Amino acid sequence: MDEVWKRNEVDSPCVKICVVHPEARLCIGCYRSLDEIAQWSKMSEDERARVKAELPAREPQLRGKRRGRRHG
Repeated sequence: MDEVWKRNEVDSPCVKICVVHPEARLCIGCYRSLDEIAQWSKMSEDERARVKAELPAREPQLRGKRRGRRHG
C-alpha cells in the first residue's frame, strides 16, 4: 500500500480521488478547496467540522464535470 494513504490524517474527508477541477478549484473527490486541503492538519476540530458540513453543498458545482471529456 502506498505510504501516503497510511498517514494519520485528522478526520479527513479524503476519498483518495485527488484531482482538482481547474474551474471550480475544488477536489472532485472530497470537494475541498486547495487551501482547505493544505490547512487541514492545522485546523481546529471546529474548523474541520465547519468545512465538512459545507462539503455536500459543493457537489452540485461539479456535477457533470467529473467524467472528463465526452467521446463522439
